[in-house]
Amino acid sequence: MKLNERSLAFYATCDSPADNAGFLYKRGERHTAYHRRWFVLKGNMLFYFEERESREPVGVIVLEGCNVELCDSAEEFAFAIRFGGAKSRTYVLAAESQAAMESWVKSLSRASFDYMRLVVRELEKQLEEMRWGLAAGCGGCQGQPGSWKPKPLGPEQSPERLPALPASLPKENGCAVWNNVPGIQRPPDTSGCDGQDSEGHPQLPPLPLRRKASGSEPGGAGAAAPQGPSTFCQLHERYGREVTRLRQHWQDRRRGPRP
Repeated sequence: MKLNERSLAFYATCDSPADNAGFLYKRGERHTAYHRRWFVLKGNMLFYFEERESREPVGVIVLEGCNVELCDSAEEFAFAIRFGGAKSRTYVLAAESQAAMESWVKSLSRASFDYMRLVVRELEKQLEEMRWGLAAGCGGCQGQPGSWKPKPLGPEQSPERLPALPASLPKENGCAVWNNVPGIQRPPDTSGCDGQDSEGHPQLPPLPLRRKASGSEPGGAGAAAPQGPSTFCQLHERYGREVTRLRQHWQDRRRGPRP
């Protein structure tokens, strides 16, 4: 693997956040003496400096294809970074405390891309299981004990029901018509109650007669004359009395029979 020294030096000393940093004791490759170095972990690269204020790292360890494990050494709190292969070097490091050793071992074990690949696969597997679970739950949600459905109200709690209206009313002269719905016939009023049907529900007030043009054009000579203000006032007063009577009847029914 070829690495650019300038790029590594810049990456090691730039302001990008480090995954871990601190002093560790590093055993030499030829001599068994330990030297105190400042270590910085960024991604899968472990840089080490002679001092904390050093501008360039002394070396770098690429944490790919390695195992981080505890080892027996003269120094306390020691651990090793071992690579596969007969000629691969083993790095022996030692921390200053038990907590620092555990923190470094955990950080170094999770630094490689192989570990990240395993984590991503595990998360994808869990996500797929959750999707299957949600799909199975939605498919069998009908009739499940946890599915909530509103209970119908009893006769004493049910509000006044109004007659159902058709989805689309026919229109005549651009206005919707109530009593001209195709396929629906209104039975005669046999209840004997004024303004109520056989079940005691309030009926809609009658509509005034629709004016029809006798000529071929709405503005022709045979068109009916428009209604005057007096006719409008009469209709307004008539429907006002009807609405007031129906509202009073509805309120009386809500209150119940008087003692």
